Amino acid sequence: MLAPAGSARPNPFGLYDMLGNVWEWTAVCWNGNGSVETAGDRSRRVVRGGSWEDNPSFVRAGYRNWNVTGIRNSVTGFRVARTLL
Repeated sequence: MLAPAGSARPNPFGLYDMLGNVWEWTAVCWNGNGSVETAGDRSRRVVRGGSWEDNPSFVRAGYRNWNVTGIRNSVTGFRVARTLL
């Protein structure tokens, strides 16, 4: 179901629209055993959160998957954040 940006309440950190937009790239390399690695084979990276075209069970902050780093599509991206000092 589509909704205008910012139409839902923010999360406890004050952030809006954190889920269901695109799979978000992370700095973590995918190794298949669940451990966190930022070094080694960097050809596959962890993505998280699910996208607008996924089943709702995948659209949650704790869900992780992987993708090859060279992929470009409409369901994988990154989040830009600004820090106020």
